Amino acid sequence: MGTLSTLSSKLIGIAGAAVALTMFAAGCAGRDAAQRAQQAAQQAATSAQSAQTAANSAQQAAAAAQAAAARTQQAAAGAKAAADRAEEVAAKTEVPHHRMAHRRRAVHRRKAAAAPSEAPAAGGGEAAPAPAAPATP
Repeated sequence: MGTLSTLSSKLIGIAGAAVALTMFAAGCAGRDAAQRAQQAAQQAATSAQSAQTAANSAQQAAAAAQAAAARTQQAAAGAKAAADRAEEVAAKTEVPHHRMAHRRRAVHRRKAAAAPSEAPAAGGGEAAPAPAAPATP
């Protein structure tokens, strides 16, 4: 943006030089040369004004781009914070595998103990072994 301001300043300087040249030409040459020099000076002034307008437009575009970049950075920071919160929640609700297996076994044991139809015989949990046949002498 500084270069555009420098460029417009140079163009304004050129326009001033053209005006000076016009005055010099008017004193040294005929009217035709003075008119051409005056037209050149007007063109230089118009070009300088156009360059200044372009510089202003570029500054406005740069300001808009900076604002958009700031909004993008804020959105990215918000998304990262949300992802971090989601990871924290997931870590808190996650149950390790060995813990889950232990719970499953405990539930099966409780169900087995509570089911009266499937309860083992009253002799201590296992059927008594069959008596051994007497040995013949």
